[in-house]
Amino acid sequence: MHPTCGVLSCCQRKGIEYCSLCEEYPCKKYDGAGSSDSFISHKNRLRDLDKIKQIGAEAYEAELNEKIGLLEELLNNYDDGRRKSFYCVAVNVLDLQDIKAVMGKTTDVIKTDTAIKEKAVTVVRLFEEMSVTRDISLKLRK
Repeated sequence: MHPTCGVLSCCQRKGIEYCSLCEEYPCKKYDGAGSSDSFISHKNRLRDLDKIKQIGAEAYEAELNEKIGLLEELLNNYDDGRRKSFYCVAVNVLDLQDIKAVMGKTTDVIKTDTAIKEKAVTVVRLFEEMSVTRDISLKLRK
């Protein structure tokens, strides 16, 4: 609970869990959302709330859990010690099907005996190629 958060206070007053459940969503509290905040997950908050409205909270949670599993796979198998932030951003901002597509390509282009550093470079390249096709930046905003 964050007592100074206007969005949280509004949801509590209305007795709803997510803004997307409100009849007034999206309201003026979201004007300019994601355009100036440097925290990467804030960039997609409207997209995420719209997805909750579209598919429901349970399905959205299942999708997030699947993304977490893919992130764990990336960190366990393709992290050369320098890629954690990159993988976290990629999994956060790309759609699940795009992440799965990249992961599918990794099994096609990376041999099991490939050195971890080469694996990491290849996976990063695949994510960057995907991000270009989606016109999404995988760089942290500062």
